[in-house]
Amino acid sequence: MKRQNIAGKSPYEPMIGFSRAVRVGNVVHVSGTGPVGAEGLSAAEQTRVVLKIIQSTLEQAGARMADVVRTRMYLAHVEHWEEIGRVHGEFFGDVLPASTMVVAALLNPNWHVEIEAEAVLP
Repeated sequence: MKRQNIAGKSPYEPMIGFSRAVRVGNVVHVSGTGPVGAEGLSAAEQTRVVLKIIQSTLEQAGARMADVVRTRMYLAHVEHWEEIGRVHGEFFGDVLPASTMVVAALLNPNWHVEIEAEAVLP
């Protein structure tokens, strides 16, 4: 099966050794995506930035947000769960992927959220 690595713009990619996403067959795995460059924004605004990065990445892989079957949201602070969840709902309210929220320490202490996604193309 053919593998397609999709690079992003994160300065961490070459240092850590990962791709923004990997497509194998009809499945696209999007790496944990943080709000790089949006550190001063609110949790909701950072979530929008992250989901737009994921949307662009999926498009590069030939997928759409409607193809997403799973997301994982990593929150720096539990008190932001609702505003992050509401923005997730703006993007996925009609798609309803399987989703998880976890509170965790993030790579950048100024990030409120990091999100992973998996999509399956028809």
